[in-house]
Amino acid sequence: MKNWSKRIEWHPSQIEYPNTEADIQAVVKKAIQENKTIRIIGSGHSFNPLWVTKDILVNLDKYQGLVSVDKENLQAIIKGGTKLFTLGDLLFEQGMAMENLGDIDVQSLAGTISTGTHGTGLAFGTISTQVRAIRFVNGKGEIVDCSETENRDLFKAAQVSLGALGIITQITLQCVPAYKLELVNKMQDINYVLDNYKQLNQDNRNFEFYYFPHSTKIWTKTSNIANGQPDKVSPINYFTEYVLENYVFKVLCELARFVPSMNKTVSKISASSIPNSRKVFHSHKIYASARLVRFNEMEYNVPIEAHNEVFRAITKMIESKKFNVHFPIENRVVKGDDMYLSPAYQRDSAYIACHVYNKKDYKPFFKAMEDIFKANDGRPHWGKMHTLKHQDFKERYPKFEAFQKHRAEQDPNGLFLNDYLKGLFFE
Repeated sequence: MKNWSKRIEWHPSQIEYPNTEADIQAVVKKAIQENKTIRIIGSGHSFNPLWVTKDILVNLDKYQGLVSVDKENLQAIIKGGTKLFTLGDLLFEQGMAMENLGDIDVQSLAGTISTGTHGTGLAFGTISTQVRAIRFVNGKGEIVDCSETENRDLFKAAQVSLGALGIITQITLQCVPAYKLELVNKMQDINYVLDNYKQLNQDNRNFEFYYFPHSTKIWTKTSNIANGQPDKVSPINYFTEYVLENYVFKVLCELARFVPSMNKTVSKISASSIPNSRKVFHSHKIYASARLVRFNEMEYNVPIEAHNEVFRAITKMIESKKFNVHFPIENRVVKGDDMYLSPAYQRDSAYIACHVYNKKDYKPFFKAMEDIFKANDGRPHWGKMHTLKHQDFKERYPKFEAFQKHRAEQDPNGLFLNDYLKGLFFE
């Protein structure tokens, strides 16, 4: 098996596709009896080997859908394996929506919250902050419920858990009434965006920007609540989102791979080719973008007040070291939270994501970027590449030991551990 970027390959001895919660519990109990380990996979979109195992791999693709809906309180109980793109449609049919999402919607809901996946916006936390209750099968084969009002301490650990507490079977989401967003894309000058960074985030519901290395151009994306009828599919939007961002970009990536001296030119071509555009549509159709060009990614969270300093250090490093990179660098913001393993724990945060085409060597560039992030109190996105070890996490996460306590209680024999997770949780 391979992950989405095709960097990680592994060979589980068996793959289970449970259909029910009882099936999931049976898989766990059998693994206990046979002294085997288990890892869980959603869509394989992590850039870390979270799901790598030589034993049992549990795939929840056959365990999807709504369990129940409470329209009065705008809450829905969702099966853990449900893909985000499916969930958006299911909630829309009920007149509901998630309050915020990231820019990819192919992940499973359980995988999304387990890795602390996020969108952007000063008023919004990671997607895990929309969760009100979690139900999972732990390493003893028990079904465990926790929420904001029941086993709250455990709930704070379970909201971002890396699949280390057990297999998530049900997630209760706090939703909002269905809404539409107006998405506006603009190419703007780098100095304008950085000088007005705080105001741009304050003035827009969702704001993010992409910096094109070796250029002075920044692609800004803003989303705000819109009324009226959704737009028809625009040829300009289709050309931008599917043709330019994927097929044309793929050709440019291959050119830059075979002719490294073309990286700077490719970046400038990319920056100048994306037109300004606008569209209005239902929220769950606005957030996500198609990602057909595969890459490897490193993304770190830094305190929001450090963003501009960190970003300028990154651009300076790219130019001084002459890195052959052309993928845009993504910048987003997230509200602080109280979840034990959330990178945004107790701080409003900026996330900066660096990408390298999956057929190119990412190591020198990511090493330089990580040095900058680490020097600025950076915490890595759990689903993105990093080199941190156990001691690093103990220093960066005030509640790391509290999470460890719950992990040991819920999985005393390490049923859900693999070599990668052992490196995080043990010396």
